[in-house]
Order: sequence, then C-alpha cells, then structure tokens
Amino acid sequence: MIIALFVSLIILFLLGVPVAISLGLSSSIALLVAGDIPLMVLAQRAFVSLDSFPLLAIPLFMLAGVIMEYGGISQRLINLANALTGHVSGGLAIVTVVTTMFFAAISGSSVAATAALGAILIPAMVERGYHKDFAASVQGVSGTLGIIIPPSIPLILYGVAAGTSIGDLFIAGVTPGIVIGIGLLIVVIIVSKKRNYLKEPKKTNKELGKAFLEAIPALIMPVIILGGIYSGIFTATEAAGIAVAYAFLISIVFYKTINFKNINKILTQATVTTSTIMFIIASAGLFSWILTIENIPQQVAEMFTSFSTNGTVFLLVIMVLLLLVGMFMETNASIIILAPILAPVALEMGIDPVHFGIVMIVTLAIGMVTPPLGLNLFVAGKIANLRLDQVTKGMIPFYIAVIITLLIIALFPSVSLGLLNLLD
Repeated sequence: MIIALFVSLIILFLLGVPVAISLGLSSSIALLVAGDIPLMVLAQRAFVSLDSFPLLAIPLFMLAGVIMEYGGISQRLINLANALTGHVSGGLAIVTVVTTMFFAAISGSSVAATAALGAILIPAMVERGYHKDFAASVQGVSGTLGIIIPPSIPLILYGVAAGTSIGDLFIAGVTPGIVIGIGLLIVVIIVSKKRNYLKEPKKTNKELGKAFLEAIPALIMPVIILGGIYSGIFTATEAAGIAVAYAFLISIVFYKTINFKNINKILTQATVTTSTIMFIIASAGLFSWILTIENIPQQVAEMFTSFSTNGTVFLLVIMVLLLLVGMFMETNASIIILAPILAPVALEMGIDPVHFGIVMIVTLAIGMVTPPLGLNLFVAGKIANLRLDQVTKGMIPFYIAVIITLLIIALFPSVSLGLLNLLD
C-alpha cells in the first residue's frame, strides 16, 4: 500500500499533475491496492481534514489580504516605507523589503504579498534603473515573509496538524521574521551600493507625517490581531474575522476605495484562492491518514532516534530534508503531510514544538524561492517578464542571507521563544 502510494505520487509529480490532484489520486490508488478499505473513506477523510474551526481562519485571512489589495492599503504601506527608507542607497529595494514586512503582518500569504506589492514595486524599480533580475528577486524573497511574520496561514496549518497553540506560534514568528528581514536589507544595501543604484529624494517632515497618518489604520491592524489573540480576547480564527471586518471598514470609510462595484471581484478572487488551498488540505489530509494507519510516523521516529538522539543534529537533518521538499512540493501540502510525522519526533528529541514549528515554516518558506517549483519566483518573474533561470540568477546573494538567518533561528531557540517567554 505504501509503495503504491509513493510510487504513484512520484509518477504524478513527474507528469506535472497539480499537487492537490496528485495527493488525492495517489491516495486513491493506495486504497485500491489495499483492497480492504472502501473508497467511501476518500470522501470521509477529505471532509474530516477540512472540518476544523481553526482552518476557518484561512479563507478569512485570504479575504482580508484581497481587501487590502483592492482597498489601497498596500499603497499606503509603500508610501510610508518610501518616506522612511527611500533616501538610502537602493532606497526602492529597501522599501520593497520593509513594505512586505508590513504587508506580511496583515495578509498571512506569501504569494499574495509578492503579487500585490510586486505589481507596483517591480516596475517602479526597473523604471529607476534597477536590474530586472534584482528587482524580481528582491520582491520574490521578501514575499516569503508573508508566511513567517504572523498572521500566517502555514503557521495555522502547522498548529492544527501538530496540535500546537496557534497563538503561541504567531507570537514566536515575530522575531524570526524581523531577523530575516534584516538579513535581506543587508544584502539589498550591499548590492545597491556596489551597483550604484539611485536613491529616492528624501522626504520632508511634512511628507513623512502625511504618509504616517495615512498608514496608521493599516498599521493598527496587526496590533489588533496579535494583541487580541495573546490577551485571550479572541482566538486566531476570530481574529481573522476581525481582520476582514476592519479591512473593509477602513477601506470603505477611511480610504473610500471599495464600493459595490468591486466587492464582487474581491469575493471572487478570495474564493478562488481559498478553494485551491482547501483542495490541497483535503487531499493532503487523506494522504496523511494513510501514512498514519500504516505507522509511518512511528517508523520515521525510530529511524531518527537510531541515527542520533541529539536534538541539534536532528534539527539540521530535518532542515536539509525540508529544503529539498520545499523545492518540489507546495508549502501548505508539505506542512499537512510532514508536521504530524516530524513534530512528535522533535518533541521526543527535546525540541520545543513551537520552536520546531517556526524552523519548519522558515525552511519551507525558502522553497517558495527555489526552483523548480518556487511559486514566488514564478509570480515575480511574470511581473518582470523574466524566465525562471533569470530570476534565480538574481537570487544568489539572497540565498546566502536566508540560509544564514535560518541557521541562527534553528540553533538559537531564544530567537523564536524569547518574545513568547517574555510575554508569559
């Protein structure tokens, strides 16, 4: 059964079949080979995988992100970042990283951050003399912060799959996101000075004040979400509902950018994106169930414990595994399949489940910008009109930065747990 499961999955991947369909078909083939499990289980397990209150946060956060895009919230964040950092060498590239950090603290999606901000910032960078591959790579790698800085859809999925507090994961994701952002800024500044990219004109205090005032409603959003979750006022799912309501409110009342004409477009775009993610979750849930009934998690645990009982060695091995997985598999599917297998082993090795979750998400986030299936690279490359290999060429210095920051996060648990312990 397991042989049929993995062989069929690999064949489907090689044929270019979408991840969600590959997971569902390979699971169906495995059940047919087993022969003693009715196919009705396919529908039952897919439904059970989606029947979770915390998962309701995903469509709500996706909707909040689309509202931000249509509501002009993204543009206000860009204006603020430009006023703060645009005058530094390579200012517009710095603006890209800083704005994406702001956007990530609201949207929860890597691809959404790359698409929404890249459509504005990549053409602007190219127009000001930045190399296309650099402009695309800056936006692509910055977009990974969308699934690290909370609220994060992959953090929600990990919390559900591994039975870990989503609120704790959200708090623990703040500092690692900032550390990665700083690493990206260092690369941007070094490359920009070497290539002598233009600085943006320094904003006056009046212009800075105006940009800040316009961005205040957007900046309050993550404070409400994270503050409400950790103070116990509402859960992560309820926070997602608050995010939708708040985004609609400021877009309609404060910015006056959303009306009845574009509400239909907003709901349609959010629904299509959410459906894709939910399809993956349902298929991956069925796949994970087959692994569980075949005792694969226990076998994996025994394999790792026989290899080494050292938590640090285990973590480094898992990071290499996840880097490879991230190159070939969609992030959400990877989490749903691997978290139930690896999280118990990590706990047995003495690794904090929250810390392990952050390391797992950060490692898989790198897969968003590594070929052949790096979604952020495809999105940024499409905007910049570049081939995958051209975008990847511009990514080389950023790969060094993200690997170094990943090692810091993995080897020093206080980076993830420090803020959480401080607030406890």
